[in-house]
Parts: sequence; structure tokens; C-alpha cells
Amino acid sequence: MCGICGFVEPSGRRAPASLVRAMADALAHRGPDGDGVWTDEEAGVAFGHRRLAIVDLSPLGRQPMESADGRLVLTFNGEIYNYRDLRAELEAGGIRLRGQSDTEVLVEACAAWGVGPTVRRLIGIFAFALWDKAARRLTLVRDQLGVKPLYWGRTGSGAGAGEGVMFASELKALRVHPGWSPELDRGALASYLRFSYVPAPHTIYRGVAKLPAGSMLTWEPGTEPRTERYWDMRAIARVPPRERDPASAIDALEALLGDAVGRQMVADVPLGAFLSGGIDSSTVAALMQARSGRPVRTFSIGFDAAGYDEAVHAKAVAGHLGTDHAELYVGRDHARDVIPRLPDLFDEPFADSSQIPTYLVSEMTRRHVTVALSGDGGDELFAGYHRYLWADAARRRLDRLPRSLRGVAAAALSGPSESAWDRGFGLLPRAFRPDRAGDRLHKLAALLAASGPDEVYRGLLSHWDPAEIVRGADEPRGILWDGSVAGEIPDFLRRMQFLDTVTYLPDDILAKVDRASMAVGLEARVPLLDHRVVEFAAGLPASLKVRDGQGKWLLRQVLYRHVPRELVERPKMGFSVPLGDWLRGPLRDWAEDLLDGRRLDEDVVLDPGPVRRRWAEHLSGTHDHGDRLWGVLMFQAWRRRWLGPGSDRAGEADPAPRPHRAAVG
Repeated sequence: MCGICGFVEPSGRRAPASLVRAMADALAHRGPDGDGVWTDEEAGVAFGHRRLAIVDLSPLGRQPMESADGRLVLTFNGEIYNYRDLRAELEAGGIRLRGQSDTEVLVEACAAWGVGPTVRRLIGIFAFALWDKAARRLTLVRDQLGVKPLYWGRTGSGAGAGEGVMFASELKALRVHPGWSPELDRGALASYLRFSYVPAPHTIYRGVAKLPAGSMLTWEPGTEPRTERYWDMRAIARVPPRERDPASAIDALEALLGDAVGRQMVADVPLGAFLSGGIDSSTVAALMQARSGRPVRTFSIGFDAAGYDEAVHAKAVAGHLGTDHAELYVGRDHARDVIPRLPDLFDEPFADSSQIPTYLVSEMTRRHVTVALSGDGGDELFAGYHRYLWADAARRRLDRLPRSLRGVAAAALSGPSESAWDRGFGLLPRAFRPDRAGDRLHKLAALLAASGPDEVYRGLLSHWDPAEIVRGADEPRGILWDGSVAGEIPDFLRRMQFLDTVTYLPDDILAKVDRASMAVGLEARVPLLDHRVVEFAAGLPASLKVRDGQGKWLLRQVLYRHVPRELVERPKMGFSVPLGDWLRGPLRDWAEDLLDGRRLDEDVVLDPGPVRRRWAEHLSGTHDHGDRLWGVLMFQAWRRRWLGPGSDRAGEADPAPRPHRAAVG
């Protein structure tokens, strides 16, 4: 993995090497093994690179890299897992390669076959920029599932020919460029407070976008950027599944996963795997060990808080597989020490609290290896989330109730406030008193009032109603509000999986893993998200994913061939921390400072009323608003770090930022 950055300015505007080097230096954590810049000042082009050397550690793997014919220049972040196959084809066609890196294979393949045809043949995780000197064309590409990040925006104050384009792996590198002044996008903030992440293509800043997963952007000076999808998850998901023989499906999945794992075990540096002891990571570790002549290195962390420790399960799986296992037990002080670093690590507000243990396990793993395989993606591909089953069951029950009756019940339940319901139930004996009664009854009311299953599911994903908390914001309505998706993917379970795969997966899960691992110079690979595995899983019927009220049926059958089911069959715990207790205890002063009502009011971005009310309820113990409050806290901490308290860059309600003008095919 690496960090990439660069810009192309209109003709006549200089592209100094010192500027692109400063941008690259902001990404030094992503590439501690070296750096490089390439500039063509006359053309106004500058590319930067920070290197984490994984394949071909020699100088022949350095970037930015020019093609042998001198026409193309590439700066590349990621890994191409089928580069050896592509290399053999290039050499069979008479092209001689100088080194052994996948970078050289990529740039020479683009020169020989064209960018589009090459990208459609890649198996890997990647984000790259390519400059064609002859055509004066910039191309930006992001991998199929969005494993690797790529941000882009316009530079300059004018429109059209007066503007340039800049790009980088992280937003902090773009902030270095003098042609852009960061301003808060309130619409993106509204989306963030709903989902706990900023959904693509938006970013927290006006005028800068995320390149969507599976997309390729092309731009020539004087024109508008054009974006097209070279791999489309929506097109794949709308193909109806076909029935398969279970035994042959198990064989096919194991063979495909085995190939993906084997390709991702290629590295010229030490390699291991994250192991939580759950289905996904245990499957990856088992397939790695089956392909290794020596014990595979595996890593897990544990917490000293009851209900949050999976290390004992990981140790049992590692013992059965015979891996070389290391574990770190983290005290609460160590975990809390990470919190002040989060605004720097994540660049924009990000409020999935599992970011803390993800960073800690990455930090520990990096002391031993440079590459680690993870099990991310299994829940989305094989229907592992509890919410899939819950929402589907709720939909079936609600369909049996007349809409008029549902409306009356919803009005009755939502009429009294949450606190009023809590006071009422508080009169009951403790043995009959439900926990968080008001919160649960209001959620039930929202469920009854929902216009359809998609609104039910959207409600499950929402932490805040942005209209309640963000002043003057116009929340963007993305694919989760797109009614045409239901027509294309009528099966509700498949639709939920699809929506998570194109939103929650790249913008939360993969962003979390990328920033946490790259902060310590660790490359994280995700074999379950080999796009061939994704396509295979998308074609499976529900009967091979969900059985007896449990998801991941097919993936479990593959794992049971390597690990006894009693070692991995247990309730899903997740990768979490005792956030609610911390906010009432050791983090209370820190949180109180960030949630101060007077400061919130002066900042004129968030309405302090709902925030302070939830904070008071949380402190009293009547409600657990930990996740909701974490979203506000992470925004406030981010804002202080990157915009400053009381900043005048708060932004007004505004239309979509300029990069979003690009047409998406």
C-alpha cells in the first residue's frame, strides 16, 4: 500500500515539485519506505508518491513510474493480485519488463492495451492516477469494491478552462494545495450524523468528492471531468439468483476463496492475518494455513471488559489450525489514549467506534508483519448481519397488518415523549420494567409508520434525524432513497445486501480498516472482497445464505471443513468497546467540553437542544445514547482539529459540490 497525490493545472500555471512533495509528505504514514515525485512544469502536471514496499523491494519498483515508451506516468496505491498472469501476457507479446513489481505491469498494460481494457482485467485493490502525455489526459481509477480511497476536486477560482484537478489518498494531502480552501459541507454533515460516516461521492468539505468504487474518471484541461463505472455492483445484483446444488456450491466457494487467499499471500515482506475467532476471519486464516508450509502468523486483541473480549475464541481457533498466534490484551487507558488521534487518522468525521480496536490490532500486528489479511466483507456477501433477518421478519409481520391500524398504533406510541414512557414504566416493579422503554416504543412507532420495507431498513441505519440537529442543512438523498432499486432488486434480503455493499461497506468498514492500518504502515488485504467472490455470492439464492434463522450458511460450510463448528458457533459480538460506560465515566469531562451548550450555540452548526437532552439522558442512565453521542463528539473533535473552534468556514446550506457535476455512467 502507498499514498498517492497530485494535480494538473491549466496550461501556463506552474506545477512545482516542492508543492507535490509537501502533499506527499502529508501521507508519509501510508508509505514509510520511500517517496518520489514527477513533474512536467510546462504541462502543469505533478504526481507524488509515498511507498510502502511490498512486492519488488528494489528501486525498480519506485514511483511515480513512466511507461517504457515514455507516454504514460503512473502513481499507484494498492496491489494487483493477478499481475503475474498479466505480466506473462505482456512478455508473450514482446514487451520486456525491467523489474518484478505489479506497478510496472500496470503501467505497461495500460500502454499496450489501453486504460479501460486493462482496468476491467484487474484483480486487486487499487487507486491510481495516470497521465497520458500525448493526449494530455488525466485518468483516476478506484477498485471495484472501494477498498482503497481516492479523493479529488477542482483547483482555481474560475470555471472550466481556468480550473485544474487535484487528487490524493487522503484529504489532508489536498489541504496542502493553495488552490483549495476547505469549507464545511452542511449537507454532508447531515448525512454523516445519520449514518456515522460521510457517504460517497460526498466528503465533509465542499468542492471535493470521493471517486465512487468501481469508477474511472477522465479529464482533459478545458473540459469537464467524466466519470464512468467499469464494474457495476447494481447491474450484478439485479440479475436473479439461480438455484445451485449445495454440495457443488460449497466446493465452488472453497475453490474461489482459496484462489483469492493464495493470490493475496504473495509478498516480499512478512505476512499474517487478523483473527477474531469469528466466521469470516477464521475462514481466511484456515485457507491461509492450508496453503502455507509453515505456521501462519495470526493476531488478535482482547479487552478486560466483560462482553467485549473475543481473544479467547481467536486463541482456540488458532490452536486448532496451528498458527503462530499473538494476542494483546488492551486496558481501557490504552484504548482511550487513541481517541485524541482519531481526527488525524480519519481526516473527516467518522463515528464507528470499532475504529479504536481496529487501530489497536493494526498497531500490534505491524510490530511483527507488514501485510495482514482480514475477513471483512463476509456479512455483506453472505447475509451475516442480524439486521437483515430482523428487518425481513418485521416486513413480513407488518404486511399482515392493515395500514390504517398501523397508523393509529404509530400515533399512539409516538404521542408521549420517550421520557414520559420511561416515567410510566418506572412505576412498575423492577422485574417487569423494560430497559429503555421509551426509546424502543418510539422505534416501534417509526416502524409501524414506515411506508415500506426500505424505509424500515433506512431507519435501522439512522442514528440521528439530521433535520433535528443540523442547522440549515439540505441532506443529500443517495441510493438508499432511490425507489427504482426495489424494482430492479425485488427481493428484500438481496436488496439490503446490495445497499450495504455499495454504501456501508466502502464508506464505513473499508474506510475504517484502511485508515487504521495505514496509520501504522500496515497493508490490510481483504480476500473475501475479491470481485470474483462478490459476483459469485451475488448469484446465490437466499437458501444458501440463510438457514434456521442464521446467516452465512455457505461460508460456514467451507469453514467447517477446517475448524470444528463448536469453536466458532457463538452469538455475534462485533468489534466494539464499552463506549456508553466510558462516556459516563473516564471520558465524561472530555465529552462535556465538546458538548458544551454555549459553544454549540456559538458555532451555529448543531442545535444544542437535542444534543444536550440526549447527553443528560445518557448520564442519568435512563438511556444509552453512546452511539448517537459518539457521532457528535467525533464531529466536534474533527472540527476543532481541522477547522478550529468557532471557525467562519462553517459553510451554508449549499448544492452538491462542484466535482459532482461529472456524469456517472
